[in-house]
Amino acid sequence: MATSMSGMFSGQQPPVAHPVGGPGGPGQPGFPGTATRAPGNNTLVDELEASFEACFASLVSQDYVNGTDQEEIRTGVDQCIQKFLDVARQTECFFLQKRLQLSVQKPEQVVKEDVSELRNELQRKELLVQKHLSKLHHWQQVLEDVSVQHRKPSDLPPPGPLAFLEQASASLPPAPLKPN
Repeated sequence: MATSMSGMFSGQQPPVAHPVGGPGGPGQPGFPGTATRAPGNNTLVDELEASFEACFASLVSQDYVNGTDQEEIRTGVDQCIQKFLDVARQTECFFLQKRLQLSVQKPEQVVKEDVSELRNELQRKELLVQKHLSKLHHWQQVLEDVSVQHRKPSDLPPPGPLAFLEQASASLPPAPLKPN
C-alpha cells in the first residue's frame, strides 16, 4: 500500500499553481521557507497545504489588516476558506476510496483494524471505569468520615458548666414520689 501512495493524489485534479502567499499574490508576505509550487506536480496534499496557507495568509495579511472595505475582506477570507474546504473534501474522498479498495482486496486487514480499535476502546473505557471507581471510593470515605464526626458530638456531654451534673443525674434512678 505504501508504494501505491507514493504518487499520492496525483491526477485527481488538473494541476494549478498556488502561490504560497495567498490570494493577494506577490504583495502578501509568504511563509518562511516556502516558495511557489511548480504547476506540473501538484497533488491533493500540496493543494490542501497551499489552500491552508492561503487561509492563514489572508487572515494575517497587511492588505486585510489595513483594509477599510470589510465586505471585500470578508469575501476574500470566505473564498480562501471555501477553497480549503473543497480540497479537504477531495482529500477525504481519496482516502475513503483507498479504504474501500483495501476492504475489497484485503477484508481481513479491515477486520484486524476493527478488532484493534475495539480493544483500544475497551481499554480506554476500563481506565475510565477505574477512575470513577477510585473517585467513588474517595467520596464514600469522605461521607463515612462526616457521618462519624456527626455521631461523636451526640455521645459527648452537652457543652456548659452543668454538663457533668446533667449527665450524672441522667444515670441515677428516678426519685420516689412523696405521698401528699
